[in-house]
Amino acid sequence: MLTNIGIPGLILILVIALVIFGPSKLPEIGKSFGSTLKEFKNSTRDLVSDEENDKKDIK
Repeated sequence: MLTNIGIPGLILILVIALVIFGPSKLPEIGKSFGSTLKEFKNSTRDLVSDEENDKKDIK
């Protein structure tokens, strides 16, 4: 996914975020983004496991 953006694009995004939010807010934003991503992965994993359990129950 990041290979499509490339290193220069990633640096540009980080610089724009730094200008918009300021250096004091970036760690908070990163932490909240990480926790959101973690919750999304857990929810997705739960949905997949529930679906697999339903398929086993049908058989």
